[in-house]
Amino acid sequence: MSINIAIDGPAGAGKSTIAREVAKKLGFIYVDTGALYRATALFVLQRNIDPYDSDRVNAVLPMADVELRYVGGEQMVYLCGENVSRVIRTPEVSKAASSISANPKVREMLFDLQQDIAYSNNVVMDGRDIATVILPDAQIKIFLTATAEERAARRYNELTEKGMKVSYEDVLEDVKARDYQDEHRAIAPLKQAADAVLVDTTGKNLQEATDLVLAVVSENMPL
Repeated sequence: MSINIAIDGPAGAGKSTIAREVAKKLGFIYVDTGALYRATALFVLQRNIDPYDSDRVNAVLPMADVELRYVGGEQMVYLCGENVSRVIRTPEVSKAASSISANPKVREMLFDLQQDIAYSNNVVMDGRDIATVILPDAQIKIFLTATAEERAARRYNELTEKGMKVSYEDVLEDVKARDYQDEHRAIAPLKQAADAVLVDTTGKNLQEATDLVLAVVSENMPL
């Protein structure tokens, strides 16, 4: 039986980076489910469709070929055959991803893909509703968080290091807006699963945060 580690939490909490490190340490496959929603959001934006316009979004979904590939152990995201792993990380795509993630048709399209990967592999999977919806039977569940201000600072540094011109204030506003969207959406809102372990990484660097998560994993790993 495969071992599944589910990591949920708000935007900018470091889920993807930490989950990737934990997967490497354990020799598991890392699955960034948020990347699937981002790629779908990019597909919609490329067609000048408002992410909130569910009817138009649903009309083009059958043409959205979203795929995860593993190249040298690293997850790459492909959209209609094109590697979009980098371009899906912009603030515009992030905001659109939060919008379309509330769309039932989008969630249905991606649900089976996520479960199929988890059921056939030992995985570390991160997102907003992994422990509550996608992998409710995961052996290990973690809710990773940090203050909005710290998460915004991390995101700001990440974007500026990539050469993007953004202000910290705008990034903080985006983080808070996405928190509200994620927590108040009608379908699968962001929340901590009842049996998930809370890990707060405020004031922690990457290594310290990763060590905290690994400690939780070690304590709860099935024998």
